[in-house]
Amino acid sequence: MVGRALPSVWDMASPEEALLARQAGAVAALKRMLADRLDAVRPAADKLAAALAGLECSGRVLAGANAALPVPDEPVARLWHAATVLREHRGDGHFAALLAADVDGCEAIVLRAGIDLPRETLQPIRGWTDEQWDAAAGRLTNRGLLGDDGKATVAGVALHDAVEHATDVTAARPWHDEDFAADVADALRPIALACSAELPALNPVGVPSPEGARR
Repeated sequence: MVGRALPSVWDMASPEEALLARQAGAVAALKRMLADRLDAVRPAADKLAAALAGLECSGRVLAGANAALPVPDEPVARLWHAATVLREHRGDGHFAALLAADVDGCEAIVLRAGIDLPRETLQPIRGWTDEQWDAAAGRLTNRGLLGDDGKATVAGVALHDAVEHATDVTAARPWHDEDFAADVADALRPIALACSAELPALNPVGVPSPEGARR
C-alpha cells in the first residue's frame, strides 16, 4: 500500500507538511479525549520522554527517523512524540523477529487473522490484495502454520507467540529499571483508559484493553 502511494504522494504534501499534519491531528485528538485529564499529561509526557534517553536505534529505521525529529515543548505533542518513537522502536524489532522467523509482511497479517482478528478487519487497512493474501495463506499452510480452514494451527500459534516474545525482548532496554517502568505505567494508565474508550474492543492493531493489562 505504501509502495503504491510513493512517490506521487509527495505531490500532495511534502514530508515536512505531512509530519506537521500528523502531529496536529494527534494533538487535537488527544486533547479532545483527555479534556478532563490534561493535568496528567505533562508528568506522563516527561516520564515517557525520559525513556527515550539512551534508546538504541541501530538497525531501526522508523524509530531512528522519528527519534531524529525535534522534541516538542507542548506536553501533549511531547507525549505523542515519545510514544511514537517507542512504538516504532518496538515495531522495528518486530520486523526483525518476523524476518528471523521467515515470515513476510502479508504472512504475518494472515497468521494473526487466523488467531483472533478477522480478515475483513485487517486486510483493508493493510492494503494487501486478495491474490497476495491467498498466496500468503498458501505458504503458511504449506509450512503447517495455518489449517485449510484459515485458522492458525498449534504450530502457528506457537510461532506467533515466539515472535511476540522476541519482539518484547528487543524492546525491553528502556524498561530494565522495573521501578521506572512501573512509574511510567502508572502515569500512563489514566491516559490509556481514556483513549481506549474510543477504540473498538477488537481493534486492527490488536491492542488489548488497559483494564485487563498486567504490570
